[in-house]
Amino acid sequence: MPTFEDLKLDPTILKALDKMQFKEPSSVQAETIPLILQKKDLIALAKTGSGKTAACAIPICNNVNIDIPQIQALIVVPTRELALQYATESQKIGAEKGVRVFAIYGGEDASMQQAKLRHGVHVLVATPGRLIDFIYSRSINLEHVETLVLDEADEMLSMGFYEDLEFIMQCLVQEHQTLLFSATMPKGIGEIAKKHMRNPQEITLNTKVAMMPSTVKHYFLYCHHTRREQALIDLMSHLQPPQAIIFCHSRIQCDKLARLLQKQFSGVDILHAGLSQDMRTTITSKFRSGRVRFLVCTDVAARGLDVSGITHVFIYQLSDDTDIYVHRSGRTGRQERQGSVITLVTNRELSSLKKVLHHINQEPKWMGKPPKLDWLSSAPTKRPRKSE
Repeated sequence: MPTFEDLKLDPTILKALDKMQFKEPSSVQAETIPLILQKKDLIALAKTGSGKTAACAIPICNNVNIDIPQIQALIVVPTRELALQYATESQKIGAEKGVRVFAIYGGEDASMQQAKLRHGVHVLVATPGRLIDFIYSRSINLEHVETLVLDEADEMLSMGFYEDLEFIMQCLVQEHQTLLFSATMPKGIGEIAKKHMRNPQEITLNTKVAMMPSTVKHYFLYCHHTRREQALIDLMSHLQPPQAIIFCHSRIQCDKLARLLQKQFSGVDILHAGLSQDMRTTITSKFRSGRVRFLVCTDVAARGLDVSGITHVFIYQLSDDTDIYVHRSGRTGRQERQGSVITLVTNRELSSLKKVLHHINQEPKWMGKPPKLDWLSSAPTKRPRKSE
């Protein structure tokens, strides 16, 4: 494994990485950074929590010419939370060099964001909607963009942003590098690559059945649907996790469960799209600092919430979408740390559970008694490997 020094990075970038206690590149960083430094187009498929943000931010900050007060790198992400995370980490990486990073997203005063852009930004992180608003209003200059990044591309496509991404990419008429980071490879990514990328290098650091880090352990708790709330309370009381996320399907479910947990535990808060941006930012900040111990949220936080202290993820209700399970689970076990994912399962979710187990290539580990259904306990859920 190469060191950051072996990658021939700018001394100011190396100094910043040392301050951030980055010891050596992760697998995705070691694979992608040399290619990005060489200005090659890239499609990188990597598991969640593998260090993709820094893999992109390090070479981008390294390549910035700080004497040009214009946007030289444009990073497009699906959510406000991910935009803030990306901007924060990029700013730290580029701090010693003097790289100016800024994030624009909906829910904030557009005139204030425009004023910041006029003062000079080298790296811009943006959500699609706000970026397109600025393009239409001619409030942004993208003529100097040398690198375009689409991060969590599969999530943006699933959220219906395909046409928005098409429009953004068509606005960059100058020659530029395009980097596409994704956890999965839906059809739309191939279409984007074919239309807008120049002989992209493809790096696959995960397969469909091995996307979850080995440091993450998966457990399942079978309960009756009328006892789901009490089962979660008993579980949290027994485990006493230092910091955890509890995922719900809807805002209503999220609010109801949070009120219940607040009666039992201290340090409980909520996060969903129904809150104002200021409130979401405040709650996220409190969670990162440890002032919030248990965060009850919808899938607004399934992507982009990178908090190293999360030891447990509780999935209150299992989704039928296996990718949602992967991304929820990815909030723990970040950067090779240990983590546990515990899913509450009732009879209603058994068919969804079957899909999840097949997708992550694992057999169920039950906490307590398993369901008394022969098809679940006896039928093989783990895929045979090619060598078998």
